[in-house]
Amino acid sequence: MTNKPKNRKPELIDAVHEAAEQPLDQSTLLGLVGYNCRRAYINIMPVFEKRMAKYQLRPVDFSVLSLLKANPNINQKRLSDAVNVSPPNLAILLDRLQERGLLLRQRSPLDRRSQTLVLTPAGLSMCTKAEKTASDLEVDATAALTDAERAQLIKLLQKIYME
Repeated sequence: MTNKPKNRKPELIDAVHEAAEQPLDQSTLLGLVGYNCRRAYINIMPVFEKRMAKYQLRPVDFSVLSLLKANPNINQKRLSDAVNVSPPNLAILLDRLQERGLLLRQRSPLDRRSQTLVLTPAGLSMCTKAEKTASDLEVDATAALTDAERAQLIKLLQKIYME
């Protein structure tokens, strides 16, 4: 015969009720940069995706167009490195953007084996509008920050990944 304490259920029920009424202790998680970045990302990305839907752009598509706008005639290797997308996956992404008439691949006059990339007039126009949309949504998503705080946050985050 096992000696089980009787009436443990009321104690457990009381403990569960008490726990349900207490705020969650997130102190460990809130002290982690990665956790905070992820939480901010989770809040911003649905807004980004909703606002970019009118352009049919995913975050990586937007990044590619923006980089090509700022850096016309770069090669696929440099673009691949900049967006951290493998060359085969980037080729598929570029195919889609080219099919939409947003960019052109052209042979490099310096090395006929490689291609450079440039936005079409339609790609440039869309990118300009999408960049304005992204800029506006960033301001909205970070409305709790002052302009100086927003700039400082960007600078601090860049220190992490640009090293």
